[in-house]
Amino acid sequence: MPSAQSLPPAYVIGAHAPHNIASLVSNSDVDHNWPPGTVRIGEAQNGSISHEPKASLEPNNPLKWSKPRKGVNFAIACFYALMQFTFLDIGTMIWTQLNTELGISIEIMNASFGANTAGLAIGCFVLVPIALNYGRRIVYISTTAIQFALAVWQAKMTTAVELIMINIISGLVGAAAEVLVQMTIKDIFFLHQRATANGIYIIMVATGTFLAPVAAGYSAVAQGWRWIWWWCAIFIGVNLVVFIFLYEETKSACVPLTAIEFTPETLSGPVDNFDSKEPRRSPRHASTVDHIGQTQHARILRTSRWRLALITRTPGRSIRFLYLFRRFFVLLFTFPAVTYTAVIYGAILAWFAVILSTMSVYFTYEPYNFNDTGLGLLNLAPFAGSVLGALCGGPLNDWFSMKLARRNSEIFEPEMRLWMALPGVAATPAGIWLFGFTMAEGLPWIVPCVGMALFGFGAAVIGDTSLTYLTDCYADIVGDALVSVAFVRNAFATIVVIVLQPWIDAMGLRGMFITAGCLALATLLPTVPMIIWGKKMRIKTAKRYNAMINAKN
Repeated sequence: MPSAQSLPPAYVIGAHAPHNIASLVSNSDVDHNWPPGTVRIGEAQNGSISHEPKASLEPNNPLKWSKPRKGVNFAIACFYALMQFTFLDIGTMIWTQLNTELGISIEIMNASFGANTAGLAIGCFVLVPIALNYGRRIVYISTTAIQFALAVWQAKMTTAVELIMINIISGLVGAAAEVLVQMTIKDIFFLHQRATANGIYIIMVATGTFLAPVAAGYSAVAQGWRWIWWWCAIFIGVNLVVFIFLYEETKSACVPLTAIEFTPETLSGPVDNFDSKEPRRSPRHASTVDHIGQTQHARILRTSRWRLALITRTPGRSIRFLYLFRRFFVLLFTFPAVTYTAVIYGAILAWFAVILSTMSVYFTYEPYNFNDTGLGLLNLAPFAGSVLGALCGGPLNDWFSMKLARRNSEIFEPEMRLWMALPGVAATPAGIWLFGFTMAEGLPWIVPCVGMALFGFGAAVIGDTSLTYLTDCYADIVGDALVSVAFVRNAFATIVVIVLQPWIDAMGLRGMFITAGCLALATLLPTVPMIIWGKKMRIKTAKRYNAMINAKN
């Protein structure tokens, strides 16, 4: 690794780079000879970490937003994730009532769960290209509106066919929650903040997945099962209104700066006032505006007038769905970091589906005899574990990886993130085994709960870490990469849900959990070789990565 003294000026934060447009608009100060993801974090004058990536010159770059502005946008996106995962995961709490009142069999309900995960696997192939080409707002708003309508429909459903149709559609639109929030995190947060932001996202996912069923269980007993969907409709409706009036577009949509002739003189003066409707003008700025022309000037300084537009397109860019579709699979099979994250995330969701499905059925039998309220309360254990895991994989990960970077001559490597995933590699299969063995033996309910808490901790740690690792490696194509991850993740879950009952029938409950824990360990162990050889793999993908960025732009 070269020393700081041997690096050319373009590597070093704060160095005077040549006054040419390529250096001025670069999103990173890292030379293209470095593999994607390797950056020099540097130190600011006050001793804090320098911001990476560098905010480009365009006035609307969300990286330049104030902290309150970023906080409002991210809070709205997190509430979106909370409600989407709530809507997707509370249904298992009322399986007993659906069976009793509507006569829907357990097999049909398992099929509806599989239909939902299949929709989640496919939905990203449509939603992410729309987000890349038309902006994040249109996807957030449209999917929230559809989920609102589905919540009302589910509150009124009477047949098994409706249940399956609702689950398919909710999976297709709910897929956005697995990708879009990560794109928002990449849009507005710097490298040293991403794990913390992902940790907050993981907590929202855990709240929707584990804590919301607790409230749903109480609501189903006190008000009837239909009311859990009415409450969803109310909160999703609130989210929809907030999106329409407060959520700002984070996708940049300015005239490419390569079309503008900048000089050191024009760049030395103030260029914009980011949070006002009118630009801050100076003699230098006025001359720049005259040179660019009024049309380009209006596009460059899109601020408060345009940030709530429903559609935001990048000028000169056309939709190429087939190209994007092909690229998803290229990323999955030729970028090891994408493959690793896809397998990790797929395994986590698959084993979560196993735990959730078996818990919803076997805890209603002897010796537990739990009702809907009791089933809901069981989710407190994995929720508590997930919160601890998100803290470990989030703020602690940011701190630890930056500490390693400082020891590495202030050079950050994404693999530094993966050290924090190792506790999750051990905790996840251990939690599966403890939950499955003790439930199969009918031990007191607190013991399987410890297993679920351990699983929740491991899944959150390794989920947060792997998502942040992928974003750090390939930040400029993270939306495309996450589609591949979401497809594998939900394909795994769909397969596991389909084969779960035959698997239990063939091996018994205990034998099934022995195998599941072993498979979980096998899918998580590649974390170790990724720590060792991940950088070499990134080096080999550098040319393909740069080619994808050029094709995308």
